[in-house]
Amino acid sequence: MHNVVDDVVVVGKSDVAPADVIAVARGNARIELSADALAEMAGSRARIDALAAEPRPVYGVSTGFGALAVRHIERPLRAQLQRSLVRSHAAGMGPQVEREVTRALMFLRLKTLASGRTGVRPVVAETMAAILNADITPVVREYGSLGCSGDLAPLSHCALTLMGEGLAYGADGEVRPAGELLTEAGITPIELAEKEGLALINGTDGMLGMLVMAIADLGRLFTTADITAAMSLEALLGTEKVLQPELHAIRPHPGQAASAANMLKVLEGSGLTGHHQDDAPRVQDAYSIRCAPQVAGAGRDTLSHAMLVADRELAAAVDNPVVLPDGRVESNGNFHGAPVAYVLDFLAIAAADLGSIAERRTDRLLDKSRSHGLPAFLADDPGLDSGLMIAQYTQAALVSENKRLAVPASVDSIPSSAMQEDHVSMGWSAARKLRQAVDNLARILAVELTASARALEIRLNAGNGPLAPATAAALAGARAAGVVGPGTDRFLAPDLEAAEAFVAGGGLVAAVESVTGALV
Repeated sequence: MHNVVDDVVVVGKSDVAPADVIAVARGNARIELSADALAEMAGSRARIDALAAEPRPVYGVSTGFGALAVRHIERPLRAQLQRSLVRSHAAGMGPQVEREVTRALMFLRLKTLASGRTGVRPVVAETMAAILNADITPVVREYGSLGCSGDLAPLSHCALTLMGEGLAYGADGEVRPAGELLTEAGITPIELAEKEGLALINGTDGMLGMLVMAIADLGRLFTTADITAAMSLEALLGTEKVLQPELHAIRPHPGQAASAANMLKVLEGSGLTGHHQDDAPRVQDAYSIRCAPQVAGAGRDTLSHAMLVADRELAAAVDNPVVLPDGRVESNGNFHGAPVAYVLDFLAIAAADLGSIAERRTDRLLDKSRSHGLPAFLADDPGLDSGLMIAQYTQAALVSENKRLAVPASVDSIPSSAMQEDHVSMGWSAARKLRQAVDNLARILAVELTASARALEIRLNAGNGPLAPATAAALAGARAAGVVGPGTDRFLAPDLEAAEAFVAGGGLVAAVESVTGALV
């Protein structure tokens, strides 16, 4: 159950749902803080104020940070301490990250502030919500997080905007000084008090936000892969008998059963599957056809595990130190990104393998010796025309790139902060490469769609069929989206771009579900 009502997300002191993150990051949903969250923050802030008044040093409240935590900071210098922390940690470099990533990490940091476990004043959370609602987006750079002690540099660039410093995008998409944008929006910059600078930067919010969005995107792409696999099976005159539920019940992986059920729905009513093999009898189809549910299903189960980790992390309050419900303020290591980093890497492996098997199906459709009667490269006049030959090259390059991106980031660790932070997760890096892998996977499936749709149309033009009603809807949808069918060679890049948009935007799934009902 999520908190989005009429494009407003209400943030309370408890966890938020993935749909809330997507609504804010991608849908510009407005944010409201609940009364219980404001009260919880006020209560925990009173505890921090009490500790700040004591003569003994308390980490994050009256000391330096990291390896510099040995120095006790006197009260007159503590506002400067927090400002210096944010300014010095806003040290990112490289390309600017996407707007949706920055909005997700800010929203997730706000969620933790609202839990009352960080000890910040309510005004800090209210100001962050106001910045998001004003569509002001801090400029955050690609490099600067090791995935431990929080996504430090990315979050620091966001904290800098709360202080009215640094650069940010306005609602018009132009980069300007953050102070100007806050003034125009009527937002007063924050003068940070004890603990608040640390609380703004000490979380796994960037990697978690990217995980939540990747899960949403991959969920759609796994369903897409079931559809394109079914289309390729039909175009290759394969048999749907391997999709029977009783075969998958005896190997009870839920993702495998779901993928097989999807494919079976898509192929229902086909006049091509299993009926045109007399000229070249086949006892079994190739692995890329026959084992499609096993590979896609394993990815689905990986996705389910990632969802479990994301849900747990969304229920977490990550900071150091934290204010416990009984009032104790304790140091901890919950900012370590290992749980998130592992599943980010795991999903990159699943995305790479799903793309790999899709490319093998495409290659089979284009190879005259293995496509059971289709013309070489699905060309109009092979030799004079090259058909989809180079589309497969592009697909193969994307598959190869995803294999490189599947190399885990989380197995690496570079010590930092004078060996105080001597083991880090590299979760931010895992998230950044997963985003690229997901984009590549959409392109890979778009090429398979282009090939399978053309192959099915060639079958129809030869008098074979009928197509399954669902694959006929997929074919019609692709053509309406600008993916052109068989014919002499043409400028192919626009077709592939149209196929990518059709896949990534969910158009293919919607076209098929208009016939099959909801797929999983």
